[in-house]
Formats: sequence, C-alpha cells, structure tokens
Amino acid sequence: MANIKSQKKRNIQNETRRQRNLATRSELRTRVKSAVGAAESGTEDATAKLRTAQKRIDKAGAKGRIHKNAASRRVSRLMKRANTGAK
Repeated sequence: MANIKSQKKRNIQNETRRQRNLATRSELRTRVKSAVGAAESGTEDATAKLRTAQKRIDKAGAKGRIHKNAASRRVSRLMKRANTGAK
C-alpha cells in the first residue's frame, strides 16, 4: 500500500477507471454478440441491434475506453459479419 497521499488518490482513480473500462468492454462484447446473432438469424430488430452496437463502439472509442482505431476496426468487422450473415 502506498504511503504518499497523491499515490493513494491515484490508486483509487485507477481502480475506478479499471471498473468503468471493464464494464464498457463487457457491454461491447454483449452488444456485438446480440447484433451478430440477430443478423445471422434474420430477426426484425437486427438493424436496431446493429445500430446500437455501432453507436456503443463509437462512443467507447470517442471517450478513450478503447482506442479510436480499434473502435473503427470493430465497427468495420461487425458490419462485414452482419452483411455476410444477412445474405
């Protein structure tokens, strides 16, 4: 455990950010899984799920939860999977 006050504060901030990033990454995985599943099965709400997943990925990239290029790559792969699964 740290003895310095600023390091104690930094540890608390790091833990808060770690929890937030963990929750965001978990949500992204869930959204992508549901969107791909909906696209492959051809359900009615597939486009809405795809749009939501894309929005969440873009927002995570904009806020720095994941890298911007990683967000762009994930959206690209998501749309590619959705388009091939829908046909």
